[in-house]
Amino acid sequence: MNPIARPRILAPLVSFVTMMVGAGCHGTTYAVKVDASAKSDAAGPSGEASSYKITSKNPVLGEENLRYKEAAEYVKTALSGKGLFEAPNTEAADLIVELEYGLDAPRTKIDTVSVPRYAQIGGGVRYEQVPVVDARGNTSLRTVAVYQTPRTELVGFEEMPQRVTVYEKYLRITARENKPGVEGRPPSEIWRVQTSTEDESKDLRKYLPIIASAAADNIGRDTGKPTVIKVKDPSQAVDFIRKGMSDSKADTNKTTIQPPKI
Repeated sequence: MNPIARPRILAPLVSFVTMMVGAGCHGTTYAVKVDASAKSDAAGPSGEASSYKITSKNPVLGEENLRYKEAAEYVKTALSGKGLFEAPNTEAADLIVELEYGLDAPRTKIDTVSVPRYAQIGGGVRYEQVPVVDARGNTSLRTVAVYQTPRTELVGFEEMPQRVTVYEKYLRITARENKPGVEGRPPSEIWRVQTSTEDESKDLRKYLPIIASAAADNIGRDTGKPTVIKVKDPSQAVDFIRKGMSDSKADTNKTTIQPPKI
C-alpha cells in the first residue's frame, strides 16, 4: 500500500444528478433505491486521487466471468468520475473495492393499475319511409328499419389491484482500507453504496448501467437511510457508465476517463 497516500474520496468531477436532469425528456424513468454510508472523513480535500483494486465479493462469480467483467467496467467508470484510479496491482492500491451484484429471487406483490373502461355508444334501430315504385309505375311510401352499428369509446379509467411478479436487480460496492484485518475481522470499511430497482424484468444486464449510474453520485456519501431517486435512460449519466470505460484508451495508472461536461 502507498505509505503516503491515505484512503479518501475526492469531490466529484461532475454531478451525475446534474447530467440526468439535463438529459432531456425522452426515455424511460426508473425508480432506483440508494443506500450509502461513509466514514466522516471519507471525503477528503482535493489532492492526490486514491487508487483502488476491484475484486468480486461473491466467490461463486469468478473474476473471469464475462458478466462480472462487464459489471466491473461499469464500476470502474463510476469510480473514475470521483477522481479514483485503478492501481497496477493490489500492493499499490489504497483501497480494495468489493463488487457484488445480482438478481434476487422473484416475489409477488399487489400493484394498482389503471384499467381502461369502454362503453358502446349509439347503435339500435330507427325507422324511415322510403319511396317504392310498383310494377305499374305507381309510387308509394314504405316504412323500413335501418340498423345502426354501435361504436366503442373510451369513457374513463378504473383503478384495480393486480398481482405481479417482480425481480430486484442490485449492485453493492464496498471500499475497504488495503491492509490486513485484525483478529479475523475484515479491514475497516471506508464507504459503501448499494443500489437496486425492481420490476417485472429479469434482464440484469440491461439494468446494471442504470443502477451503476445511481451509485456513481453517492460514492463516499452517507444517505442516512435508503432513498429512492429517479434515473432516466437514455441519459448522459447512464450513457457515460455504459460506454465510458470501453471508449477509454488512458493509462491505468491515471484517471481513466472524465465525465462529460454539461
